[in-house]
Amino acid sequence: MTKKRKATRNNNHTSGRGGMILIAGAVLFVLAVLYALGAFSWLSSDGGMERGGNEGRNHDWHDVTADAEDKWIQRTYLIHEQFRKVYTAGWEGANGAIGDALLFAVTRDSSLLRFHTVVHPMRDLFNGTWVDDRAWAALAELYWWDVTGRTRMDLVESAEIRYVEAKMQGRLSKHEGYWSWYNWPPDSDVQDQIFTNSNMNQMVNVACRLYKATGKQEYLEDALKVWEGDGQVPGVEKMLYRGDGIWVGARGPAAFGKELPWEGLSYCSIGAAMYQVTKDEKYRDIAVATARRVMDPSYGWVDPDHYYQLRMDGNGAFVHFILDAYMLAPEELPDIPMKVERMLEHVWTNHHGKATVTLHRTSDHGIRNGWNPNGGEDGYGVNEIGTVHPQSQAVRAFGTFVYVLENYVR
Repeated sequence: MTKKRKATRNNNHTSGRGGMILIAGAVLFVLAVLYALGAFSWLSSDGGMERGGNEGRNHDWHDVTADAEDKWIQRTYLIHEQFRKVYTAGWEGANGAIGDALLFAVTRDSSLLRFHTVVHPMRDLFNGTWVDDRAWAALAELYWWDVTGRTRMDLVESAEIRYVEAKMQGRLSKHEGYWSWYNWPPDSDVQDQIFTNSNMNQMVNVACRLYKATGKQEYLEDALKVWEGDGQVPGVEKMLYRGDGIWVGARGPAAFGKELPWEGLSYCSIGAAMYQVTKDEKYRDIAVATARRVMDPSYGWVDPDHYYQLRMDGNGAFVHFILDAYMLAPEELPDIPMKVERMLEHVWTNHHGKATVTLHRTSDHGIRNGWNPNGGEDGYGVNEIGTVHPQSQAVRAFGTFVYVLENYVR
């Protein structure tokens, strides 16, 4: 009995020690796997994501591409690589930064954050001459503020400076008979034609986001003044909107003189921003009606099979505008992701090999600015392939689509 009790005691001790070794080994194995997958990469990151409250990967984009199962993430990274090579710190760089912010929201890839906050800090984005240039820059900063946890107030402050400077210059004005943001202040000695009302009024989008970030009532008041007017002078809705998704403005070449590019679809993003800060269903309804009308092939503005724009340059902002409307009311626009996917597939495959112009250059994944497979669009630099303008727009289009797939479709 004594030997048996000793034997039992020794066996339990040996068994317990063996179990502890097995558990420790298992823990080490799990930690090794997690390390290999990049779970602890935040330890060596630049600190940006800790400040933003996000746990992100800290590896080169090639690793993401190699590991990704989603072809749209892979394609976006391939486009992003060419964008990195041709990057310039202007409105084009800002558009790419917006697309990269939405890609980051899905992948948490800290190399994207580092590119836009350390390698090319967004505060260095040039405001440009037209007021929409600074609107894109401010929006880039506010998107990155949002996707990094809404704690990077330096990004908000930079966007705020851009906005306030433009307002102090008098660019928020009623001098053409309605409240709007304009290219130039009143009485400016500039001969350029107006470049499009809805591009200028992306500053309304900025104002809504600044209101959300700072709580300052003046930004909401500015946004409401542009859309609604002030009780005496009308705003853009009364001046330009005809109901049922129809926007009517001055005609002219798409890049110069046309008041409402993309048939007013820009107001989908503006209306979405207005809805987010007011919760007034009117803004939501107008954005939804606009997207539904423009993306209906019977309207005659998009291809009936692949949904690319028939006449104007294939702009990444255009895709973002559509998807902003979809994200407001996915149940009312259930066909939009499919249409955008067909549009982007058409670009990536060069119209399934039938395009007579290059839409996607496979050697460096440069994307053409115009997406009509036979060319001939009216727009700004429609024949450019892989330069910063079309490449940044492509990053924005593909990055926004990846974000929508991840958060709304799957």
